[in-house]
Amino acid sequence: MGELQPGFAAHQFRQSVAVKQAMLDDPAQMTQIEAICRLVVDAYKAGNKILIAGNGGSAADAQHIAAEFVARFYADRPALPALALTTDSSVMTAVSNDFGYESLFSRQLHANARPGDVFVAISTSGNSPNILHALETANTLGLLSIGLSGSHGGKMRGRCEHCICIPSDDTPRIQEAHITVGHILCWAVEQALFGDG
Repeated sequence: MGELQPGFAAHQFRQSVAVKQAMLDDPAQMTQIEAICRLVVDAYKAGNKILIAGNGGSAADAQHIAAEFVARFYADRPALPALALTTDSSVMTAVSNDFGYESLFSRQLHANARPGDVFVAISTSGNSPNILHALETANTLGLLSIGLSGSHGGKMRGRCEHCICIPSDDTPRIQEAHITVGHILCWAVEQALFGDG
């Protein structure tokens, strides 16, 4: 077993900061994130909702982001409609058992999504089969599809209308940046719809 060397915590922080700094230094990346925020604001103004999905840590991120919209981020304001497709154990086990795990999120989109809604797909690899299948369904249903991925985006990059690819192959660093993007999205929606509250 290895020894923990002094400074390991600072090293982890530096790695996390380096990924976010790389994003900050990429004007195209910043422009894309702002564009996505405006599209989600427009969807909410039109009376639509957000549906979010991911596996593992990305499932937790989906739930986290949905909770910020339904409850609050900063502002005390009306609830905003957002669904994490990762929370209903009965639906998840029934769909997985009857249709296969690849249909887990697409089946829920068929049940809950309407044209003009936003589907946020989260996959650090960009290659999760159930996410890819859900993106195909989202496009068929007329949803706005937004991907949060890592590195070059994997297969999902070509299936999303917009895909934020975190410049890293390190899953924890990708996930840390995903939740930052999610928080920016929550902040932008609150500001645009409700001001400072």
